[in-house]
Amino acid sequence: MSTSFTVVMAQLNLLVGAIDKNVSRMLDAAQKAIAEEGADVVVFPELALTGYPPEDLLLRPSLARRLDSAIARLCAANLPAALVFGYPETAEGKLFNSLAVVYQAEVIANYRKQCLPNYQVFDERRYFSMGTEKSSIVIDGVRLGFTVCEDIWEEGPISQFVEGELDVLININASPFHRGKMAERRDLLAKRAQSISTPIVYCNLVGGQDELVFDGGSFAVDARGEILVQAPQFEEGIYSIIFDRPATGLATPVVGALSEMQDDLAQAYSALVMGVRDYVLKNHFKGVVLGLSGGIDSALTLAVAVDALGADAVHAIMMPFEYTSQLSQDAAAEQAAALGVSYRAISIKPVFEQFSDSLAGEFEGYEEDVTEQNLQARCRGVLLMAVSNKKGYLVLTTGNKSEIAVGYSTLYGDMAGGFDVLKDVSKTLVYELARYRNELCCRDGRGIAEAIPSVVIDRAPSAELAPGQVDQDNLPPYDELDRILALYIECDASAEAIISEGFDKEVVHRVLRLVDLNEYKRRQSPIGVRLTRRGFGRDRRYPITNGWPIGE
Repeated sequence: MSTSFTVVMAQLNLLVGAIDKNVSRMLDAAQKAIAEEGADVVVFPELALTGYPPEDLLLRPSLARRLDSAIARLCAANLPAALVFGYPETAEGKLFNSLAVVYQAEVIANYRKQCLPNYQVFDERRYFSMGTEKSSIVIDGVRLGFTVCEDIWEEGPISQFVEGELDVLININASPFHRGKMAERRDLLAKRAQSISTPIVYCNLVGGQDELVFDGGSFAVDARGEILVQAPQFEEGIYSIIFDRPATGLATPVVGALSEMQDDLAQAYSALVMGVRDYVLKNHFKGVVLGLSGGIDSALTLAVAVDALGADAVHAIMMPFEYTSQLSQDAAAEQAAALGVSYRAISIKPVFEQFSDSLAGEFEGYEEDVTEQNLQARCRGVLLMAVSNKKGYLVLTTGNKSEIAVGYSTLYGDMAGGFDVLKDVSKTLVYELARYRNELCCRDGRGIAEAIPSVVIDRAPSAELAPGQVDQDNLPPYDELDRILALYIECDASAEAIISEGFDKEVVHRVLRLVDLNEYKRRQSPIGVRLTRRGFGRDRRYPITNGWPIGE
């Protein structure tokens, strides 16, 4: 018997619904893990066969047949290592979120997830039944136990194992990213490992899936909760933990790599890049197009898109009108040239005038108001969508979370498009990320002085839909607005609770009323990358039509 035992975490970017392709990628990763790392066990993420979350694909009548075929392929490969993976198991007339172990051409163990999350972006109880039994096996003299994702967050499943029962606990995951999530995972696993004095291997999914981003960051802790191995975030790869075999059981790894964790801003930026890249590539778009206004939001969106897809796949269009400043036009052209993207300017004035002429009879007797401002935005939306249709590009919208929250956006105008990169990025975070991206230019020597012109970061934000307009004409200062919005949207705080934090009552009631009134807009807006504990979309589901009064 070998004096060591190697567990390899296969941190893969899988495609929801592509069962055959996912199996092929798993087999490739397993063969590499065996050949290069000497793997005894290869661990894959939760629901690896279907990808996560498969949502109503789980209701398709051919699901069980396709999965049976996939598992048969894994068995037929007859690899000299055990494969641990997640899949939807149909049994007893029910569907379970299960884990299987394939070894020596057969399924030798199965485990059914016991804790089914039904909060935030999760709705597993819509599809799955709960498991009740623990599962453990012995491979080559090593005692392995299993849990799936949420099982590690609850005490019940892990408490079924007594101290000394296992040599290693394996936990497979599809844990989506939000800011601060990595630290939460590390703290949790330390606590769980200490509770049963057992090392834990935590293998996580990586990649973008619609609005969710899975950041990987797979890792392992020893029985004291100390980090043994840490895989990088936002990268695919295989990562090994080599345990020795003293007579008393498994000890610390002989070999293990610790990747340096990114700081908070770097993680947020990486999540945006991965979310854009995977949405565009997995949906087979030729490239992206966006309106580059000379403002901070479109400037950050452009930088993210270039980092995600490369300059050749990114197309920027400046669409000036009589209120568009020369500063905006110059800044847009400067940034496009610096980043090397396709760029052109198309004036919306002729389009606006034609719309205005067509509507003259309908508008007779009415004063100019926000309608004309919205019409400018809608002219731009029409142009971008036409380019999208003709050239096969995805339109990236550029609205940030602060604006979307209070309705500072135009339906069928600046909201027209397929993916909103900044949908869960507050305005204050937009500025932080813009400065962070510019720091990368200096730090990494990326060939340009600035990815985002300083003048764009330093100027007062404006939609430039009216003479001399700035955002703060209609909104509280963004640092104040964003703190109110975070309390209301991400913490579900009441108006009274927010006011008690020192905010003006009138301002709070106005902001909260705007959030509530604009739910109808958000329901019609593009999806975007989720960065916070509670973003708009899968996370926050409020009725459009309701009579709930603002207050307690």
